Amino acid sequence: MGAPESFDQFIPRLPEFFEQHRDPVRATAMSAYMRNQFPFMGIPSPKQRELTRQVLSGLAKPTRAELTEVSRVLWRMDEREYQYTAVMLLVSNVRVCDTNFMPHVQGLITTKSWWDTVDALAARVVGPLVAGFPELRAEMDAWAGSENLWLTRTAILHQLGFKSRTDAGRLFSYCLRRRGDKDFFIREAIGWALREYSKTDGTAVRAFVAANPDLSPLSQREALLWLNGGRRTPSGRR
Repeated sequence: MGAPESFDQFIPRLPEFFEQHRDPVRATAMSAYMRNQFPFMGIPSPKQRELTRQVLSGLAKPTRAELTEVSRVLWRMDEREYQYTAVMLLVSNVRVCDTNFMPHVQGLITTKSWWDTVDALAARVVGPLVAGFPELRAEMDAWAGSENLWLTRTAILHQLGFKSRTDAGRLFSYCLRRRGDKDFFIREAIGWALREYSKTDGTAVRAFVAANPDLSPLSQREALLWLNGGRRTPSGRR
């Protein structure tokens, strides 16, 4: 068996695979679901993942530099499926990244921004990076106060998968810091982050919500949803 091919073959091959599955009717519906902010090819998520795996087959694992360049190119491409593919690659290869990768991730978060890419980057790329490199917590503190709502949402959500490793003091401080925000995506993020942490320490979340009645009704409702026996609502939908 020969050595794997260079990862730089990924970009030349991917469009050929995707174009064979373009579906204009489905693309229109997918774009409408995202409030017509992005064009789509009309490829369902399971098929996107399958095609991406086919393209990756036989290619070498990417280095951090290759991952940076490929995701940058995918982000510049028109259809949203290419940004989803970039996120998939970053999530799958986040272990090759370090603190120097954060400026690149910040650029992705603040470009072509919407909940569909931002939330995955927050929980599955930024979160693992902060967990692996605690010095990045200072960057999260800065993002929590950012005027860019997507950086703020990322800071609030980055601990979603931390469970017992959650820095509760930091989570609560971010929620308090942004509780006056009028934007739906900030209020919903506060509720979602608190709800996820309630699965680890429900008593602390109940006490926090009770002590802060000035949290928005949306944040309060979402924070207590799991504790009150409800189900998690889909993220980021108005």
